[in-house]
Amino acid sequence: MVKRVLLALIGLMTFSAHAVVILQYHHVSETTPAATSVTPAQFREQMQFLADDGFKVIPLSQVVEAIKQKQDLPAKTVAITFDDGYRSIATTAHPILKEFGFPYTLFVAIEPIKQKFTEMMTWDELITLSKEGADIANHSWAHEHLIRALENESQAQWLTRIKANILDTEKAIADATGHNFKMLAYPYGEYNQALQDMLTENGFVALGQQSGAAGPYSPLTALPRFPVAGQYADLKSLKAKLYSLNMPVIAQSPSDPELKGGHWRPELKVTLDMSDISAKQVMCYIQGQGSKQPTWLSETEFSVQADLALPAGRSRYNCTAPSKARNGYYWFSQPWVRPKDDGSWVRE
Repeated sequence: MVKRVLLALIGLMTFSAHAVVILQYHHVSETTPAATSVTPAQFREQMQFLADDGFKVIPLSQVVEAIKQKQDLPAKTVAITFDDGYRSIATTAHPILKEFGFPYTLFVAIEPIKQKFTEMMTWDELITLSKEGADIANHSWAHEHLIRALENESQAQWLTRIKANILDTEKAIADATGHNFKMLAYPYGEYNQALQDMLTENGFVALGQQSGAAGPYSPLTALPRFPVAGQYADLKSLKAKLYSLNMPVIAQSPSDPELKGGHWRPELKVTLDMSDISAKQVMCYIQGQGSKQPTWLSETEFSVQADLALPAGRSRYNCTAPSKARNGYYWFSQPWVRPKDDGSWVRE
């Protein structure tokens, strides 16, 4: 059983519990799919709230460096990210962000730029934004499902291909913009342990699409973000997330999101630092199956398991707990991704 120890307990005891909320956007538009969009009015309202309520918006690269170096960050710190590089970011979001003086990160894939897709920004547009407060970072070469091997492709061949994909993308971004942050946003939020290990070996950090606040307990190759779109686009929904805390996960098993061999009801075991958490207030939620009271295995370790098989595709277990000492909820999300019973993948 794979077990992930995030940080040594001694180091954590001296580390601030302050968390960083990383926001994930796609479109800022009234005409794009609601599931991946916020309207310009919603986006302005959200940025205005950050400014009015005293949030500190800093570059994602600064967040990453602070977590790496175990440096303290102020409470109410936020990083803003956009996936894919849609043109509405240049035409609508960027002017608003520039008005507020907020830095942000754009994760882009190379193939859509090369193909000059009409919805996507050009290199010239990206270069202009990079000179005005945007960091340009890696979203794979063609927005692939990175964990999916090709037909008759061995594990070694798959890993070699994906490594080249990520390194080639990083080089293309560096050649065009001079930016070389080695930050990858997983397309579709999909990753597995082998991919994480390869990224670590090559000096990358990576971000998923699972919810939660980032901080000292977050793995650097699976940093959480809060998606802001669709039913989660309104300010009321966002406010609760902006005050979320980094769940103090000391260890978990399994940590690999990719499910195999018919194990479609994964049992997740999590060990927490319980200094600021009451066991009876921890609650988990199985995507598509509702709330689930965890089973406590000891004073610090609990387990949670779906009652029904998770569907083919992507799912999550989310666990939250209120802080005993401050306002806000600790928030942890474990993503899962599984193929169909015959080993093929859901088409998306």
